[in-house]
Amino acid sequence: MPRAKTRVASRARRKAIISQTSGYFAKRKNCITQAKDAMYRAGVYAYRDRKQNKRNFRSLWIIRINAAARLNGTTYGKLISGLKTKGIELDRKSLAHLALHEPDAFAKLVVEISG
Repeated sequence: MPRAKTRVASRARRKAIISQTSGYFAKRKNCITQAKDAMYRAGVYAYRDRKQNKRNFRSLWIIRINAAARLNGTTYGKLISGLKTKGIELDRKSLAHLALHEPDAFAKLVVEISG
């Protein structure tokens, strides 16, 4: 009978896959072929959603800025345009933070732009 030389390496590969899928449901957590498919699919989703996460946050920031701008008597487009003409370089993330957590500072910014 020939000597098997890949037992340790193949077992280590399988253990790595099983440990990555430990919280999955049914056979996806302990059957190696289904676990491997589930792990690959999870990786695809993770890669895709890292990109989508950036898009989702940008749209959330824009929605928050627009809502706060309308409370202060202007619109999102006019606010962004005014920021560019005045040379104020604030990104949408910090503008959304101002709009949500520091509305007085955001109102002063809107007055600065419109005035």
